[in-house]
Amino acid sequence: MQLEELRKFSNEINSKFLFDYDLKKSNWFNIGGKTKVYFKPDNLSDLVLFLRKFGTKEKIFVLGAGSNTLINDNTFEGVVIKLGKNFSNISILPNDIIIAGSACLDKKLSDFALENEVGGFEFLACIPGTIGGGLKMNAGCFDREFKDILLSIQAIDREGRVLTIPVSKIMFEYRGNDLPDNLIFLSASFKGHNKDKVKIKNEVKELKNKKDSSQPTKIKTSGSTFKNPINQSDKKVWELIKESVPQDLSFGDACISDKHYNFFANKNNASFNDMIKLINFVEEQVKKKTGVVLEKEIKILE
Repeated sequence: MQLEELRKFSNEINSKFLFDYDLKKSNWFNIGGKTKVYFKPDNLSDLVLFLRKFGTKEKIFVLGAGSNTLINDNTFEGVVIKLGKNFSNISILPNDIIIAGSACLDKKLSDFALENEVGGFEFLACIPGTIGGGLKMNAGCFDREFKDILLSIQAIDREGRVLTIPVSKIMFEYRGNDLPDNLIFLSASFKGHNKDKVKIKNEVKELKNKKDSSQPTKIKTSGSTFKNPINQSDKKVWELIKESVPQDLSFGDACISDKHYNFFANKNNASFNDMIKLINFVEEQVKKKTGVVLEKEIKILE
């Protein structure tokens, strides 16, 4: 790692640039060690400069809200990038088109659409992440996904080149797409439709009630641990886990939520190893008992 070069660069820009930064409080699990470098660009020009200089030389991990991320307790020998608040702006264009920065929270975009009487964004009120993370994994719930409202993505590659990708050029699948892993999403344009504010409000309320009745809240969790195995089984992943392991299973302080079998939780002070052991054990048992090979939905920073 070119620490000297990175230190020099940190003095040439105004954006936040920290060394040996603790990531534990940057994710919903409340698990993890440090990163050698933490970079929070305030503006696009600082991000472009950084990527032109270090984009292809350093290991980079982009962190959003940390709502579906499990972080290793060891120090990450690379750069964690977390886009600053200028990447969370939202604006509305004619014809019910909304542009949102990728650091914007999904709920904030849903609220903005409601205020502007734009329908189609209701489901975002139930997704606890950022627009960037949602684009990366085609996040969704209640039969709606990011791809259903997306028009185009603005992104930047590791050489610092900014590009716009129309939705027609992206192949989406359940919780994924075919875009290169080395892209950092900057913003996206979405298309909604005119809808009465009261109707939007009622739909959001209905979806939130559905979510709250089936999913845990106010615990240290990263949401769905595994993807639903749509090509291997017609059962939901929580049903497969329920058939395969006891719900009171735990490794250290890593346990399964008593409200939803696919939500794993840090009940106090779980380590990365505790959580990984739980995840791997459940994966093995489901395969052994049902023959289904699970795929993780959470992202792991090793």
